[in-house]
Amino acid sequence: MERSTTSVAENVKRITHEIAEAAISAGRDPLAIELMAVTKTRTAGEVNEAIEAGVSLLGENRAQELTARYKDYRGEAKIHFIGHMQTNKVKSVADKVAMIESVDSPRLAKAISDECEKLGIIMDILVEINIGEETSKSGVMPDEAERLIRQIALFPAIRVKGLMAIPPVLNKALENERFFARMRQIQVDIEEKKIDNVRVGILSMGMSEDFKVAIRHGSSRVRIGTALFGNRSYG
Repeated sequence: MERSTTSVAENVKRITHEIAEAAISAGRDPLAIELMAVTKTRTAGEVNEAIEAGVSLLGENRAQELTARYKDYRGEAKIHFIGHMQTNKVKSVADKVAMIESVDSPRLAKAISDECEKLGIIMDILVEINIGEETSKSGVMPDEAERLIRQIALFPAIRVKGLMAIPPVLNKALENERFFARMRQIQVDIEEKKIDNVRVGILSMGMSEDFKVAIRHGSSRVRIGTALFGNRSYG
């Protein structure tokens, strides 16, 4: 795996500073934006470096990876599941994470609620929106987001806390600006509806290449992997 030329601790410090600069430039409070370390393909050792450097939130993409290294994590970092989730993986994840950020169907929401009822917990969730309307990606289509949210808000063991999106991969960060702006408008529209059991204060969007643009459009959580750990190896 190709690693960054700087240490994970140095990268955490730099990215935290860049998040603060982007927030201030947008007239926002830097403390209102969370840094999530995306752990896909990383070893427990790499992740622990980030935790030791001050990262308090981890984003797991794969249930199998999470269960394999979960017990090797040190520190008190919270874990969120951010990858596409199959209903048959809910049981292996629900007792290990504080939030599931990739809910995109009533079927998945029901599976999460049913499992969490058995565990005696309430699971915070984000609704994933396919903001680029790409056939290759998961997520509810933007025009169907409100309907989905109204459906899943009825399940007893979940709480809708916000929205998540992964815009298309484009050549320049600024090309995603229109997608981030639309996500912010969807968030505002849903907030105004005041749906029971729904709070959409969290807007999870922006990754290593475009998090500064995402912050300008209201992101409250940026998901950083490559800029923290270096390029991934999928071997």
